[in-house]
Amino acid sequence: MYKKFFGLRENPFNVNPDPRYLFVTPHTEEALSCLTYGVQSRKGFILLTGEVGTGKTTLINKFLEWLHRESLPTAFIFNSRLNEDQFFEFMMTDFGIPCDTRSKSQILLRLNQWLLERYRAGETGVLIIDEAQNLSPAVLEEIRLLTNLETYTEKLLQIVLAGQPELDHKLRQPELRQLRQRITLRSKTYPLTSEETSGYITSRLRIAGSDGQPIFTPEAIDLIHRHSRGIPRVINVLCEHSLINAFADQRKPITAEIVQTVAEDFDMLVAEAPPPQTSLNSIAENPRLVEALEGLATLMDRLRRNE
Repeated sequence: MYKKFFGLRENPFNVNPDPRYLFVTPHTEEALSCLTYGVQSRKGFILLTGEVGTGKTTLINKFLEWLHRESLPTAFIFNSRLNEDQFFEFMMTDFGIPCDTRSKSQILLRLNQWLLERYRAGETGVLIIDEAQNLSPAVLEEIRLLTNLETYTEKLLQIVLAGQPELDHKLRQPELRQLRQRITLRSKTYPLTSEETSGYITSRLRIAGSDGQPIFTPEAIDLIHRHSRGIPRVINVLCEHSLINAFADQRKPITAEIVQTVAEDFDMLVAEAPPPQTSLNSIAENPRLVEALEGLATLMDRLRRNE
């Protein structure tokens, strides 16, 4: 709708986790390096956590791109609300392992045989589970037991658990301590800083076809960062609807006023900090205020005496 007006080939702020739009910060680079190193070194269990909307799934999709370039077999479970039977069925199907039985022992034997074949071929099977904070303790225990599939020296299956901070809290439960102890690498995604927010917006516009002409004013970008608190998903919503509103009004570049309107429409306003409370020291430093308070105290004392 607004693409031609702003000189863009595609919508730059879709909420889909398109790996082409991954904005590399020191934190995302560190997280991606952690994932690739964990698989290459056969570390077994890797944990990726981050707040809602900070780009975990986009990062995972970038990681999957690398795995596919390396021709490594993968299973990606994106619906984590599964029971044990559904989990095994989903995993085996996504790995492409034929298995006609529902017997868990037979499934594990077939999986172990397949992983050994991959190992002998110099390959590594990688299981990735997104939104892992929703996994039941029973399924998490089954996942832990999968790490027992190993040779004398190396893990046959590499497992990546990705989820919100609630996943960290869940893994601290006493009944999951064995799983927690098997996690060898941890990585995180974080909100963007003010400078990173500006770079994020510029980068997405460039990938979408912008010729470099300013589409958002610096004041608009500052306000986007403030209202979004640096969360990429929220930045996308504010930018997308700011583009729509500006196009509707035939206005460019996009100003802070337009961003403010969108933030109000989506109830994203950041609460103003309360005014600072007056301290006793600040009162003492104001002679007129001290004199007035002393006069009030004298008046109250006289009134009490007359009662």
